[in-house]
Amino acid sequence: QMQLVESGGGSVQAGGSLKLSCVMTGATDSKYCMGWFRQFPGKNREVVAAIYTSGGVTYGATYYAESVKGRFTISRDNVQNTLYLQMDPVEPEDTGMYYCAADPCLSTITAQTRPQEYVGSNYWGQGTQVIVSS
Repeated sequence: QMQLVESGGGSVQAGGSLKLSCVMTGATDSKYCMGWFRQFPGKNREVVAAIYTSGGVTYGATYYAESVKGRFTISRDNVQNTLYLQMDPVEPEDTGMYYCAADPCLSTITAQTRPQEYVGSNYWGQGTQVIVSS
């Protein structure tokens, strides 16, 4: 069982930066596909970044949605058991609620190369709001 708690959201001007954090507690040494999602009002959640980790180490490919490529960076600090999303620069279109998520993942080539297909079914944080003004 894993618990996730996000923080770091807030209001920022376009062109600025934010770093979201997701503290993980529970079975953090197991194999997980992990990621960040965002949700716009009236829309479904969409995955913006995802990774595969085993024993706290990231393997395989990192996924980014086209809309955030080159601007967002997902990373995991194994010592702090924290998943991060660095957002730089931000755009008004990035305004929304951001969630971190984790799902147990088998050690398969597909999970390591396409983690975005395996994340979003099991463990979720409570969300953190991001507001970007123009």
